[in-house]
Amino acid sequence: MGRITLIGLGPGGAEMLTRAAWDWLDSQAEVYVRTRHHPAVSELPASVKVHSFDQYYESGETFEEVYEKIVSTILELSLRPEGVTYAVPGHPMVAEATSLEILRRAAEKEIDIQVFEGISFLEPCFTALQIDPFPNLVIFDAIELGLRNTPAFPASLPVLIGQIYSRQVAAEAKMTLLSIYPDFHPVKMVHNAGTEKQVIEEIALYEMDRSSNIGLMTVLYLPPLGQGTSLEEFHELVAHLRAPDGCPWDREQTHLSLRSHLLEEAYETIEAIDNEEPSALKEELGDLLLQIVLHAQIASEEGDFTIADVLQGIHEKITRRHPHVFGTTKVSGVDNVLQNWEQIKADERANNHEKADKGLLDGIPLALPALSQAQEIQDRAARVGFDWPEVAPVLKKVYEELKEFEEAGTSESRTEELGDLLFAVVNLVRWYDVDAESALRAASLKFRKRFKYIELKAKESGQTTAALSFEEMDRLWEESKKLDL
Repeated sequence: MGRITLIGLGPGGAEMLTRAAWDWLDSQAEVYVRTRHHPAVSELPASVKVHSFDQYYESGETFEEVYEKIVSTILELSLRPEGVTYAVPGHPMVAEATSLEILRRAAEKEIDIQVFEGISFLEPCFTALQIDPFPNLVIFDAIELGLRNTPAFPASLPVLIGQIYSRQVAAEAKMTLLSIYPDFHPVKMVHNAGTEKQVIEEIALYEMDRSSNIGLMTVLYLPPLGQGTSLEEFHELVAHLRAPDGCPWDREQTHLSLRSHLLEEAYETIEAIDNEEPSALKEELGDLLLQIVLHAQIASEEGDFTIADVLQGIHEKITRRHPHVFGTTKVSGVDNVLQNWEQIKADERANNHEKADKGLLDGIPLALPALSQAQEIQDRAARVGFDWPEVAPVLKKVYEELKEFEEAGTSESRTEELGDLLFAVVNLVRWYDVDAESALRAASLKFRKRFKYIELKAKESGQTTAALSFEEMDRLWEESKKLDL
């Protein structure tokens, strides 16, 4: 049914070929190599006729197209009586897309295949860098890295990044790394590892695409950013707190006992946002993350779910609810996005066989602060078209509710009308794209600052605030306003 022999040419000259690979090549009349641009190709036995696929790289528009042509050609040649020998740089199974696809298709077609191992580009890199990949070295592809917005590996681990064959690839990979790592993070670039042309450059990360030595055999070594810089390390830290040899207080906590802490940290995070204090926000986000990971760890210990389940769940949800980003759906603007969002959520409810009478507003938590809850209710109703077409009727509704309050004759009716008035005001706030909760918090903070001014002035005059008349406090209030407090 056919025969294919895969050969690993190693990372350098022919002296780095395995004995088995050399003996096989020495016994063949011809060999097909993915590229002639490899030190060992010119040193193969003189009796072997070498064919290469370099012309495919010259005519192909994408690597995928080139690899498909190579794989198809090898499979076709394998059907000859003598089969085909195909040689690739390094090890056939390391950073070699064509070999893996050949193996997969050969198995489907029941084509006989044998593989001669080879030294990959990794071993000479380990020697050049004088590192041991154990226990935790990450190996990553530069092309894949350049396609991402953030690195897909923990910043707390060392990383070896291969396939940096051009300055453009280096530049694209660098931009992704700079989303996490600082400009001057020290890195090492290894060029032509294991050959006479080997060069090691110790540079800052921002310089990695400026090297004149970048070529087909360039690799970047990225040292760890530092201890405690990855979610994985933080998860281990929290798990240790909950372990038998951890903290007695943390071990005793439950979802219910941590409820108030979660709420408190959420509010402190909001306060840091309102105060526009980046350093405080950084700290509060860490505190909030601690609560999230603690709840996930408790759930894991109780067999309910793991943090991986949490991450996978939100990953799938975000992908599913953004078909205009991760799919083929076209949108005309934010309003269209929100309409699609609500339709997707309705489909999810139907697919999950939720109660038929569960509506659009049922998913809004009753525990939300009243202002936030009111605005979320109005937002969701507006997404499906239940909204005035312009702001004038909204403002008119506020005056209408105020008039109804003025006409209310009982305590109960006044309470009800005040609630309607607040709800109408929240709708007005929503119409101007303002967050009601944040707006009121800002107003409250402003009041606190101005009232603090009154207290300070009273103290300076040797009085208590309670001893001041309303007129005196009002005068100080106006002074505080002039001071822009």
